[in-house]
Amino acid sequence: MESHILDVLADRVLELGPKPAASGPYRHFKLTRDADGVAWLLFDREGASANTLSADVLAEFDTVLAGLESERPTGLVIRSAKASGFIAGADVNEFRGATDPAAVEVQIARAHAVIDRLEAVKFPTVAVIHGFCLGGGLEVALACQMRIAIDGARFGFPEVMLGLHPGLGGTARFTELVNPMQAMTLMLTGKTIDARRAKSLGLVDAVTEERHVRNAVKDAVSGRLRRSRPGFLNKLLNAGPVRGFLASRMRNEASKAAPAEHYPAPYGLIDLWEKHGGDKAAMLAAEKSSFARLMVTPTAQNLIRVFFLRNQMKKVAGSGNKIAHVHVIGAGAMGGDIAAWCANQGLKATLADMKPEPIAGAVKRAADLFGKIIRKRTDVRDALDRLVPDLDGEGVRTADLIIEAVPEKLELKQKVYAGLEPRIKAGAILATNTSSIPLQDLRTTLAKPERLLGLHFFNPVSRLQLVEVVSHDGTDAQLLKEALAFVGAIDRLPLPVKSSPGFVVNRALTPYMLEAMVMLDEKVDKVTIDAAAEKFGMPMGPIELADQVGLDICLAVGDMLRSKFGDLLPPTPAWLRDKVTKGELGRKTGKGFYVWKDGKADKARASSNAAEPDAEMIDRLILPMSNVCLACLREGIVDDPDMVDGAMIFGTGYAPFRGGPLNYARTRGADNVATTLRQLATKFGGRFTPDAGWASFK
Repeated sequence: MESHILDVLADRVLELGPKPAASGPYRHFKLTRDADGVAWLLFDREGASANTLSADVLAEFDTVLAGLESERPTGLVIRSAKASGFIAGADVNEFRGATDPAAVEVQIARAHAVIDRLEAVKFPTVAVIHGFCLGGGLEVALACQMRIAIDGARFGFPEVMLGLHPGLGGTARFTELVNPMQAMTLMLTGKTIDARRAKSLGLVDAVTEERHVRNAVKDAVSGRLRRSRPGFLNKLLNAGPVRGFLASRMRNEASKAAPAEHYPAPYGLIDLWEKHGGDKAAMLAAEKSSFARLMVTPTAQNLIRVFFLRNQMKKVAGSGNKIAHVHVIGAGAMGGDIAAWCANQGLKATLADMKPEPIAGAVKRAADLFGKIIRKRTDVRDALDRLVPDLDGEGVRTADLIIEAVPEKLELKQKVYAGLEPRIKAGAILATNTSSIPLQDLRTTLAKPERLLGLHFFNPVSRLQLVEVVSHDGTDAQLLKEALAFVGAIDRLPLPVKSSPGFVVNRALTPYMLEAMVMLDEKVDKVTIDAAAEKFGMPMGPIELADQVGLDICLAVGDMLRSKFGDLLPPTPAWLRDKVTKGELGRKTGKGFYVWKDGKADKARASSNAAEPDAEMIDRLILPMSNVCLACLREGIVDDPDMVDGAMIFGTGYAPFRGGPLNYARTRGADNVATTLRQLATKFGGRFTPDAGWASFK
């Protein structure tokens, strides 16, 4: 029994070779030698919880390699001393604000020289990889002669998410080692794979457990490890004529997901491989200039901005989550999905409703979701065990957080609160997922209004990362802090907002959707309207989005906002009310503006004679979003323009390569935006009146 316990513990502790001295010559590395003369190089970036490759880290790595070249150890093991994983990639900070491709290329050439040096050493080199091994980290591993993965390691090239492709030799080394069709697909999608899949692709030579690392290293250095070698198929697929054919297929695939004018990186990568695949030296040289060209594009700079926005919002969440049990009231589309997401993230989630059917439906949807996003069957079972149907609402007594997600009717919510409040334990948070009722109206029924706040999730909960965390002027500051930490703990991004009609996201999206209805009234084809938004870069057009959200919800939010903001919003057409009355609510009923089949809008039938969208149409849909975001800032509903951009990107999918609605306005020029809005106001009405804030917007 005792040896079994030691085995389990041994798997937790990293096998890092001989113990290094407390102080060594290097800041980011520790170097030791074992009894067999094998050098163990531990990468341990100073002052960071994860290893990333910055210019100074790479310069020091170069110095280490120079020393090893003269010492000639029996072999070299490269390992991370961080529990979090091998290397998370390049230090993205160094890419921000790059404008000169020549300067970027000089920097990249320096980094290439270090990786080339690693590849050229005259003794066996082994990367031992645990945790994540991404981007530049995977490129370091590819330059080693052998790769040993610890079970559970993850591999991937996420550069495409930043508008780039690999830049430290990965494009050449990866397509040489692994079937280029699979290598290219991984680089083009940015997806990660686990250790077993990496082994089957030939990316790693062995998968082992921590306690067997020493033996695996011995085998590798002595030549006993069976290395995966690229086969004949790789050579064939990397040959000229085949590359041309495959590259055009890849371009075709890429254009479905990302148009070239907005997302140049996938096409840059395909060009690179098509021209130079199979010729390593030429491909390495061309990779540098291609990477440098992409780095200075607005797309890459804006996507890097989005990367930092996400980190900034994570910081707002803070740490120290105290919530272990969430109780959700209302098992409809939103309530059920919120409970499922909490269970997926390791919390206990009790789900209550007046009737058993919605709860059963929510559990079924949860099982489908878990089947898609959780890899291990046992983990799926555990997540389902944490999602507890609770018809009697007993969970209220023990929950740390209660989320009310009943339909948007004030009287109904007040009735729920009246029954709830006496049963809640001290210190528990009461949150509402309302999108249209101001907290001021809800707090009046409560004996302790200070514990009430809003947690506004977005649909689909499993895909959209934003949660608006809403406070009223009496919300307890400590509970607000706990709510922000909870949002971070369930892997979501919080936006603190003050209670105000529509908060930020719905208030900004409503004019976008209502303007589309006005265009329909003007007899513009719905497919043309959706195409206008998609041409700008939105993930889906406003008509399809309205169907997705539900026309009943659009109508309720629209009516509520119009009652507050009047003619600043487009009018709601009478036929929209009729559609809702008839029960044509969009995706959930199978028919709205589009006919929906298997969760997709049937656009083929709809688009027989759709015209091409024009620039004015795009401005009518897009600029009011920037206008409203600015108004929210000026009114103090949110206090940071970057957070507003983050909210729109992570809550609505607003074109990420534009960097958010305020960043788009900044890029286009505040004067230009205000002037264009004024022209639209003259032509179409006062709803386009530019906000007073444009005059001072920086």
